[in-house]
Amino acid sequence: MTPADLSALLRRAAVDVLNQRGFDASAVPDLVVVERPRNPEHGDYATNVALQVAKRAGTTPRELASWLATAIAEADEIASAEIAGPGFLNIRLAAAAQGQIVQKVLEAGVNYGRGDSLAGVKINLEFVSANPTGPIHLGGTRWAAAGDSLGRAFEAQGAEVTREYYFNDHGAQIDRFARSLEAAAFGQPVPEDGYAGEYINEIAGRIVAETPGIADLPEDERHEAFRAACVDMMFSHIKRTLHEFGTDFDVYFHENSLFEDGAVDAAVSDLKENGNLYFDDGAWWLRSSDYGDDKDRVVIKSDGNAAYIAGDIAYLRNKHDRGFDLCVYMLGADHHGYIARLKAAAAALGYDPNTVEVLIGQMVSLVRDGKPLRMSKRVSTVITLDDLVDAIGVDAARYALTRSSFDNTLDIDLELWASASNENPVYYVQYAHARLCSIGRNARDLGVTADNPSLELLTHQREGDLIRTLGEFPNVLDAAAKLREPHRIARYLEDLAGVYHRFYDQCRVLPQGDEEPAALHTARLALCDATRQVLSNGLALLGVTAPERM
Repeated sequence: MTPADLSALLRRAAVDVLNQRGFDASAVPDLVVVERPRNPEHGDYATNVALQVAKRAGTTPRELASWLATAIAEADEIASAEIAGPGFLNIRLAAAAQGQIVQKVLEAGVNYGRGDSLAGVKINLEFVSANPTGPIHLGGTRWAAAGDSLGRAFEAQGAEVTREYYFNDHGAQIDRFARSLEAAAFGQPVPEDGYAGEYINEIAGRIVAETPGIADLPEDERHEAFRAACVDMMFSHIKRTLHEFGTDFDVYFHENSLFEDGAVDAAVSDLKENGNLYFDDGAWWLRSSDYGDDKDRVVIKSDGNAAYIAGDIAYLRNKHDRGFDLCVYMLGADHHGYIARLKAAAAALGYDPNTVEVLIGQMVSLVRDGKPLRMSKRVSTVITLDDLVDAIGVDAARYALTRSSFDNTLDIDLELWASASNENPVYYVQYAHARLCSIGRNARDLGVTADNPSLELLTHQREGDLIRTLGEFPNVLDAAAKLREPHRIARYLEDLAGVYHRFYDQCRVLPQGDEEPAALHTARLALCDATRQVLSNGLALLGVTAPERM
């Protein structure tokens, strides 16, 4: 019996006992919350549903808790149900019911933990979308890990996810980038507000080497040649770097295409027609303040050029035209203003603003020898995705960037994350998986299998702790998707690894010496197989490998 199974049992029981006594059963929530008590002496699980429901139903919490305790105690899966305090209910499962969790894991395999809370929902998940004016820096790297893991969490709940990268290849920033490269190639000063650093010199050198005769072109043609070459070169570099990091996209969408195919002009025309765009002081303004923004936004500037939001509006319309039910934007720490303006743009276009969701990620810093490393995209101290991977590896980088809530700033200690010790969280989790694989290999050598295990024999406290932790995995995945918090998966895996190590220290799994394999060995081996499966499933959702040997 998983926590979800127990929740369903409690709900059915609450509805039944209230109806039988003429009270209002509609007060019972669709989901009865079941939690593990901090003190295991209080039971396997606890619920406060009687405290939540009693007053609205027309009875008292302790009375309702008493009825519930009597009702669920009749179920074979329940060993005991006791009232505590003003109306809490502490519940112990029968050993066989706990064993059912192990069986469910083994039967479901790679699908254990998955649910259907987002079944049928089409989600456009846009993340990273770093400007193509240099390699992906640490902020974009955080999104590459956390965004990809969030997409996997959405899919684990049945959503149809399209991962999308939005290339900002239109506007002045690309011109500044191209002119910076051109200046570096010919030994000229860095243009005002231009880009500098070693990576600029490297790219400039490659363009000159790969484009014979570029130096002899007229100035306008030379600039356009640098512009085209640098955009293609950075796109290729970004895609390759992300792929090597384990993050791939279904769609690479070019901002410039919205201008070239008339999508921006069409969106502007429609907003003028529906009255949500007005002319004032030589410019065209979106009535965004009518839809929750703090002010109206300029869409077409007084010089006739489109403001940045014009592309955003056309892009949002494009996403809705492609049939997405939810458009999730994962943006950097300096984009808080986009939350209101994108929702306002959706409303102005006639869409439900709740179909737009903006997640803001905070900054990442690297620490070495207790001191922060500086980062700046326009000088030579830029720290990139490649730098982080070179320092600690792909697995550690992805795990480090995902295990903390992305709305908090993050410091990554390079020495810690490069170490092969239990202080390193990813090593701790992967080592647990490798140890479980080793047990499986040793079991095969001894001729011990997990076939037809007598799971009711798993009555040791450490066995129960491990089984109940396995049972929590589906709820963790559901919460990670619903709350947009993939870090919950990483923290759960660390908890699971710790519970497993404590089990391993007290519960011998395999026979020793001349000891014959017994039913308890088989049952514990099945528990180990289930634990290994859940660790593997969780690591896969983070895009981290599950090694069999370490």
